Amino acid sequence: MVEKFDTAAFRAAMEEKRTLVVDFFADWCGPCRMLAPVMETLSEELSEKAEFVKIDVDDNPDLAREYSIMSIPCVMVFKDGALAGKNVGYAPKETLKEFIEKSI
Repeated sequence: MVEKFDTAAFRAAMEEKRTLVVDFFADWCGPCRMLAPVMETLSEELSEKAEFVKIDVDDNPDLAREYSIMSIPCVMVFKDGALAGKNVGYAPKETLKEFIEKSI
């Protein structure tokens, strides 16, 4: 399951150095809506390896600025408190799964 995070929850997870797959999105974004079911499926398949979360860039503009997010959807993988990988735009399930597995 993909849990919705705000800035505080994200920062807490980063301090704990958890492995996160973060989907930066917005409700009005068509490609973001297309990516949502893909992320749900991958969160179930890879639940043992990483925690899947989504962050609304409209509600958390500070994180969007901090990570220089110019286009959404933007999937970022954080491992041990550091950015391990970034994928911008919609990607099919197998492509995204390969990217995530390489990054974690």
